[in-house]
Amino acid sequence: QVQLAESGGGLVKPGGSLTLSCTISGSIFRYNAMGWYRQAPGKERELVAMKFSTGPTNYGDDVKGRFTISRDNGMDSVYLQMNSLKPEDTAVYYCNARELSPAGADYWGRGTQVTVSS
Repeated sequence: QVQLAESGGGLVKPGGSLTLSCTISGSIFRYNAMGWYRQAPGKERELVAMKFSTGPTNYGDDVKGRFTISRDNGMDSVYLQMNSLKPEDTAVYYCNARELSPAGADYWGRGTQVTVSS
């Protein structure tokens, strides 16, 4: 059974930094993407950043230049370095792992709260 375990959320002041971590247990298809989505109260879930096992990355427009996604060499963990945080970054951040195959599965973590406030 595949599970995603997130850590690293918390309260930070505007302009501060946080790093989120997510580790996958269980095996998934070798061609995959892992990354982060977020959902603020009253808003839809949106892409933050995604990194493919083959290398490419995607970022949401609101975080480009401030957030950096990375994966470990074993491709079992994904990290999100968040700099220059703004109050509008406040949301629950969800780790996602997606198998890139025709019948590939989509896995989600339980979410970790990030609050940016003075």
